[in-house]
Amino acid sequence: MVRVERVVSGLRFTEGPVWHKDGYLLFTDIPSARILKLAPGKPLETIREKSGGANGLALDEHGRLIVCEGEARQVTRTDAKGRVEVLASKFEGKALNAPNDVAVRKDGHIYFTDPAFGKSEDSKELPFYGVFHLTPKGELSVAARWGKRPNGVALSPTGKILYVAGSDERVIRAYDVDRQGNLSNERTLITGLEGPPDGIKTDEKGNIYAACNDVVVYGPDGKFLRKHELPEKPSNLAFGDGDMLGLWITAKTSVYHMRVEVKGWSIFEP
Repeated sequence: MVRVERVVSGLRFTEGPVWHKDGYLLFTDIPSARILKLAPGKPLETIREKSGGANGLALDEHGRLIVCEGEARQVTRTDAKGRVEVLASKFEGKALNAPNDVAVRKDGHIYFTDPAFGKSEDSKELPFYGVFHLTPKGELSVAARWGKRPNGVALSPTGKILYVAGSDERVIRAYDVDRQGNLSNERTLITGLEGPPDGIKTDEKGNIYAACNDVVVYGPDGKFLRKHELPEKPSNLAFGDGDMLGLWITAKTSVYHMRVEVKGWSIFEP
């Protein structure tokens, strides 16, 4: 049996975990607008306050932190010196809804979802929920327009498939991704999820891990493989530890950790 360990507790709503190659976990506590750092053997550290309601996090190929700031309605990039640069805040003159989750390909292409949950729905300016694409040159385009709300987003290990979780429909959709980062061949890969899917990640075999009512795992063909139960409903997850065999899970007030048998995919792997 896999042992699930609660590592951090007492927070408000944790999200957006990402493992840094220097050996620590970054994640967000959305209501307190903080980005937190969890290093083994050290106290929990706040690395950024007033984060704009930071939600999903990712690292680019240079180790810079990409942040979906849902409340500020923008996507930012933070460098090693802590300087924050806005990458996207408007599309065709209208404010983004509430950037939620983000994935980065090894060549620098960025994908983020832009749903509108809660009060964001009342103030949204765009007539759709988007899956957006940012090129390495900073060009923003809509990769997919949804009538229902997208949530978690992840790339396959090859970078040739993009997966997007559909919270309203309880599905995971897949897209082919070409060398220029464009999407095509939209299809529904997984249906009937138990609970709205939130964050998703992939391992080196292309298996898909989704935070639903529990953590569920599907093969790249969409077939169910296994389920991991937690004391709290998970929101997102990230592979980590030095060998990428650790699975870190944000879940409401806590962060959990478990060891798995297949390495997670990492942007820093050769």
